[in-house]
Amino acid sequence: MNSLGVPRSKISEIKNYIKGKEYNQELAVFINFRIPSGKYRYFVYNLQKNTIVQQAVVSHGSGSVVPKSDVLKFSNVEGSYQSSFGKYAIGESYVGKFGKAYRLKGLDSTNSNAMQRAIVLHSYGCIPDIESQAPACLSLGCPMLSVNALKETAKYIDQSTKPVILYAFY
Repeated sequence: MNSLGVPRSKISEIKNYIKGKEYNQELAVFINFRIPSGKYRYFVYNLQKNTIVQQAVVSHGSGSVVPKSDVLKFSNVEGSYQSSFGKYAIGESYVGKFGKAYRLKGLDSTNSNAMQRAIVLHSYGCIPDIESQAPACLSLGCPMLSVNALKETAKYIDQSTKPVILYAFY
């Protein structure tokens, strides 16, 4: 594991997955759900330079919380309010009730219902810009960033001519 929260095995997995496919070959986004939600666990990663270009606090779904436990649970079921892990293609942006957001297309059996569940990458005012001991507020299953973090991520995603992969893991 590198010191910044993205295991080398996950980076290798994504590099192999996107090789020769119509995805951005330079950038990927990783969410490490093993890291507590108040800490930086969202990483925009330059696959060519092997460097993290952005890190941020990101929420998980309210349904993923197991009472009196640090363990998270995950689901691909509509109405579960749980986060889903796996690989996503970050799709087009649109402006919705949370402002700018990006559609997420689930690429694995663990997140194949992301589109019908309306799981999107968006910002929300209760997500802090900097990490703290306090957990981030909860979503209905979407990865939510702070307004500033989403603006920074948007610069990377909007410049890309091919879909960027987001890989959420636990």
